[in-house]
Amino acid sequence: MGMKLLFFDIDGTLWDWRNTIPESTREAIRITREKGNLAFINSGRSRGFIQNKDLLGLGFDGIVSGCGTMIEYQGETILDAKMPSEKAVRIVEGVRRCGWKPVLEGKDYLYMDYDEFADDWYGQKLMRELGDRLKPISSEWGKWEMQKLSCNIKDAETSDCIEEFQDEFDFIMHDLAVCELVPRPYSKGSGIRFICERLGVPVEDTYAFGDSVNDRAMFKTAGTSIVMGNGTDRAKAMADYVTDALEEDGIWNACKHFGLA
Repeated sequence: MGMKLLFFDIDGTLWDWRNTIPESTREAIRITREKGNLAFINSGRSRGFIQNKDLLGLGFDGIVSGCGTMIEYQGETILDAKMPSEKAVRIVEGVRRCGWKPVLEGKDYLYMDYDEFADDWYGQKLMRELGDRLKPISSEWGKWEMQKLSCNIKDAETSDCIEEFQDEFDFIMHDLAVCELVPRPYSKGSGIRFICERLGVPVEDTYAFGDSVNDRAMFKTAGTSIVMGNGTDRAKAMADYVTDALEEDGIWNACKHFGLA
């Protein structure tokens, strides 16, 4: 069996809502790499929000972050689709006209105006976990290092904003009144293709592990799509294989099933 590339979503796949990583997941990643395969994070999170030492300590060969807008391999940045300042300002002003509350996501920092998220669970999570990696949008106006953005769209008009920016972004709607705006042509799937081209590995030799709708592009691209047992029904409908839940050794069991560990 030739080298395989494994791509892992983070939340709901590698760890749970408490950021707990099962020991079996650690072992699966260790063994598959010992067998000559490569393991990558493939996340909608921007790189500025992938800093947890326990997570990075799993020993990944690379990171696809921000839905494919930034890619690292063996510690080197091989793609960085930073949004030009003029475009970033236009986008922020545009989504706010629609009543959307933005979080700007970049390589080293995320940006959020705290008063817009005073009662928002995601905003509170960012404040707890990011510390000085979270900066206000207003005080850094136009100086953001931004690859993509997410917005709280609760009680806001959505159709006008989507119509205004549909030629520039793909919109990923989440169940909790959150919308991710990903610049075209980037996606978790484009990240897989980029790495495959870089390494000369057929896309058919890739495995994608995820749990939710924002993994759709990854599932459509990878040779084999694996959805966690705790994943959403919509995600499971896209899967080639549904494994056990995260906390029930889902990654380990899937790796054993496909001979990856």
